[in-house]
Amino acid sequence: MADGRAAMLLFLLLSTALISVHSQEEEDLQNEDLQNEDLQEEDLQEEGLQEEGLQEEELQEEELQEEGLQNEELQEEGLQEEGLQEEELQEEDLQNEDLQEEGLQEEGLQNEDLQEEGLQNEDLQEEDLQEEDLQNEDLQEEVIESWTSNVKACTCDCESADTATRNPPLLQPELPPPSPQPQLDTCMPECPYHRALGFESGSVTSDQISCSSQDQYSGWYSSWLPPKARLNNQGFGCAWLSKFNDLHQWIQIDLKEVQVMSGILSQGRCDADEWVTKYSIQYRSVETLNWIYYKDQTGNNRVFYGNSDRSSSVQNLLRPPIVARYVRLLPLGWHTRIALRMELLMCMNKCY
Repeated sequence: MADGRAAMLLFLLLSTALISVHSQEEEDLQNEDLQNEDLQEEDLQEEGLQEEGLQEEELQEEELQEEGLQNEELQEEGLQEEGLQEEELQEEDLQNEDLQEEGLQEEGLQNEDLQEEGLQNEDLQEEDLQEEDLQNEDLQEEVIESWTSNVKACTCDCESADTATRNPPLLQPELPPPSPQPQLDTCMPECPYHRALGFESGSVTSDQISCSSQDQYSGWYSSWLPPKARLNNQGFGCAWLSKFNDLHQWIQIDLKEVQVMSGILSQGRCDADEWVTKYSIQYRSVETLNWIYYKDQTGNNRVFYGNSDRSSSVQNLLRPPIVARYVRLLPLGWHTRIALRMELLMCMNKCY
């Protein structure tokens, strides 16, 4: 009986053990199945993601291809537009070239017309100048005759090189002479009587007196303008001071009409040891004519000797006198600086 129970217990234990083992195996199998299912699901998910990635890549490639096609179309359109623009520009350039050629042809014709007009004007100007020269010669002869006709005191002084002044002997000028001017064949008389033009008295107005580089006078120099060049002028600004001290300076007088000039008086600066030591003279009767140098008997430019101090005046008479409207004094030498006070002497055929 006891053996039977023991056998039963053993059988139950074995059965229980088997059932446990079988249950464990079933759980293991289920777990494996679950794991397999999870792996399959993961594989499926991965496959799905891969498929989705491939689809997205394909879509992106398709979009890129479409964009590339669109860009190519845009580029082709841009090139076509550029080609059209270049053609239009070329057409415009051709039109402009045609217009320029036409303009150049017109300018050439206009230049030819202007050249012809210029030549005609030059011919007319030459004729006018020749007529003016003839008129000036006639006027000069008439003026000279007017003050020499009935005056017994007029004598020919062409052989004498000295003037009635305190000048040293005549020297050759330092400046090279310009082209020779035609000389009178006959001796002109000296002037019998002289009168002051009016520098000292003030009858010569400021607008009649000018100088070289006058437009550059400013500041301190504005007190030493050419109208200050009046004989015996006193005080600050009592003389004309040239802004530059070289052989290109001059002071000019406009007589307002053609007159006979017979001499010059010169002084230095009143308040400093500055004066002109020698000078030459130019003149002309018409503003459009060339300047003429006053000559000596040898045909060279006459050199007039000026001052040696600041206060004394030096007189130089013109033998023969000159017939002119415009007169220039050109400094050839100076002490310290070009400084000048002056008076012009005009010729009279009788004493008043």
